[in-house]
Amino acid sequence: MDKLLSFLGICRRARKLVIGAETTVDSLNSGKSRLVIYADDVSANSLKKVLKTARSRGVDALCAPRSKDELSIALGRLSGVLSVEDKGFADRLRELILNEQQQGGELDDKIQGEGYCE
Repeated sequence: MDKLLSFLGICRRARKLVIGAETTVDSLNSGKSRLVIYADDVSANSLKKVLKTARSRGVDALCAPRSKDELSIALGRLSGVLSVEDKGFADRLRELILNEQQQGGELDDKIQGEGYCE
């Protein structure tokens, strides 16, 4: 079971997740966003405005070690950029993503080899 994708689904059902680059920028500008998450295969062009806005608003932006397709299937909507609008959900997602990146495991090659994940 994929804890990260499952938890993102819970966030969406709780209506604390904004899906899409433009709506994420709106969430950041309105001060609602607590965390920005993006897929490891999102284009630089799609991320440029989101990351600039997140940086200027002091909101963390993390690369989820998942593809746009994986996020889209889990959330039922096509997108690779998400905004979490609840502190508790944001804290838990940050913990899941950072733990997974530190542990590596089966996704380690994907994290190291593609996209914008570091």
